[in-house]
Amino acid sequence: MVADDGGDAERDGVRIVDVGRLHGRVNRMLRTTRRVFDQALALDAEVYHLHDPELIPTGLKLKRLGKKVVFDAHEDVPSQLLAKPYLGRWSRQVAASSFSVFERYACCRFDGIVAATPFIRDKFLPINARTVDINNFPVIGEFDAAAPWSAKSPQVCYVGSIAAIRGIRELLGACTLLRSPTRLALAGAFSESALESEMHAHPGWVRIDALGHLDRDGVGTVMAASVAGLVTLHPVVNYLDALPVKMFEYMAAGIPVIASDFPVWRAIIEHSGCGVCVDPADPRAIAAAIDYFIANPGVAERMGQNGRRAVTAEYNWQCQSSKLISFYDAL
Repeated sequence: MVADDGGDAERDGVRIVDVGRLHGRVNRMLRTTRRVFDQALALDAEVYHLHDPELIPTGLKLKRLGKKVVFDAHEDVPSQLLAKPYLGRWSRQVAASSFSVFERYACCRFDGIVAATPFIRDKFLPINARTVDINNFPVIGEFDAAAPWSAKSPQVCYVGSIAAIRGIRELLGACTLLRSPTRLALAGAFSESALESEMHAHPGWVRIDALGHLDRDGVGTVMAASVAGLVTLHPVVNYLDALPVKMFEYMAAGIPVIASDFPVWRAIIEHSGCGVCVDPADPRAIAAAIDYFIANPGVAERMGQNGRRAVTAEYNWQCQSSKLISFYDAL
C-alpha cells in the first residue's frame, strides 16, 4: 500500500494499492494515515508490515482488532529528531523523549520488528524479543555488467539522492582540486531546487555529468563505466551506524568505494579490501582518493574485485531473504 498518486498497479505479481497523495506534513500524518487504516481493513491481510513511523498509531489500531502487525525500523527516530536543525534545542529534546516513550509502548505490542541494520536491531531487542535485522544488500548478479577495466574512461560516480548532508558541496569542491581529467557522474535528483541552482554555479560543475534519477538498468550502466563510487555522507547520527545501500551496490558492480571514514563503514571496507575511507568534510582528501584510483587502475580493479567477492559471499540479498522468510514463518 502506497500514497504516491501513482494509481493501483501490479508488478512482478505484487498488487500495489494507492490511497492517494496529500500535500503537507499534517495531511500526511492525519488524513493519509486514516486512508491507510481504512484501506488496510478493506484488504483484510494476514500480516501488516509498516514502514513509516507515522503509521505506528495505525498499527496499534490494527492490533486492537486482532491483526498481526510488524514494524520496519529504518532509522533511530529519537536520535534523528535530536539532529533536526529546524527544531529548537528544547523542542528537539521534548520531541525525541516523547517519541522514544511512545515507540517503546507501541513496539513491545507488535508481533515483530524488522530492523534495517544490526545497530537498530540491538536497540529494539530489549523492547521486542522478536526483532531481526534485514539488511538491504544487492541481489547477486544485478550489477555484473562491468565494462573491461581498459575500456573505462576517467569517471567516478555518485548514485543516490543529492543533498548538502550527503556531501554534494564537498564533492564539487573536490572536483576543483582534481589533477586528473576525471568527470563525476551524478545519478540522482537534488533534494532542494535552491541547492541545485547553487551547485550549477559552482566552479566544480564543469566536471559534472548530471544524469538525474535513473532506473536500475541506468544505475548499473553508470557504475559499470566508472572507476570508483563515492558515498561521502556527513557524520550525522542517521548515517554513522547505517549500512548505505549504494556502498554495497558499488561493491557488487566491481568498483572500489570512496567512503566516509565512519567506524562501521571502515571495518567493512578494510575487511573486504574494497576501497578507501576519507574525511567527508575534506575536499582535498576526496580529490586525492579519486586521483589515486585514476592513476592506479590495477589497484582499482583489484579492490573492485575484492568488493564483488565480499558481496557474493556475505553482503547479498539472498542471505537476507532467507532471514525474512524465517521471520514470517515464525509469525
